[in-house]
Amino acid sequence: MYGSELERGYLKHRAVLFDLDGTLLNTLQDVADAVNYGLAGLHFPLHPIAAYKTFIGEGRDVLIRRALPTENRDDTTIQKVLEKVNAYYAIHWADNTVPYPGVPELLNTLTAKDIKITVLSNKADDLTNICVTKLLSRWRFSLVAGSKPSVPNKPDPTSALLIAKALEIKPAEFIYLGDSDIDMKTANGAGMYALGAGWGFRSAAELQNAGAKVVLKHPGELLQYL
Repeated sequence: MYGSELERGYLKHRAVLFDLDGTLLNTLQDVADAVNYGLAGLHFPLHPIAAYKTFIGEGRDVLIRRALPTENRDDTTIQKVLEKVNAYYAIHWADNTVPYPGVPELLNTLTAKDIKITVLSNKADDLTNICVTKLLSRWRFSLVAGSKPSVPNKPDPTSALLIAKALEIKPAEFIYLGDSDIDMKTANGAGMYALGAGWGFRSAAELQNAGAKVVLKHPGELLQYL
């Protein structure tokens, strides 16, 4: 694993809060295809798949804004592209999306250990729940939450704290696993134990700089921190 020496003496963790895109599921290809479809429909330049690693993470509007040319990032254009993206993604969201290697085994072990598992994403709430229901249905998540108009998006810690409150588990008893600076800031803001998913969309350096306690190389390494 990346990072300094293994930390000991932390509070026993009773729950894990997972980010979705780039942490549990590799959604990159399908997201990139959907946004490129929307851009092409309005004759804007397309982006290579790798570029979307830095576009994803702060919700749909921000994703589209980053993908558009600087001079075309007005609200009207964003909404026009977003309509096309949503229509395409509703049909093709699972063409290539799969759990990362090691994720099923990790979820199996957490379930066997009776560790509560939850999901928090900046993806729209309905899409977040569809992704989990269709691709992660083998496991019982205590709570799955996506972006909602009534709650600020990550890195605001409100949504993470609401999950802790709903489960009646102290924030300090949560491991938070995510793949971006947004996730690490959310985890630390909520008082949760921040672990970086080194297999995701962002670099180990970004995660460390944003406050990751450790950046994991493989999902199974999380078990050392229970």
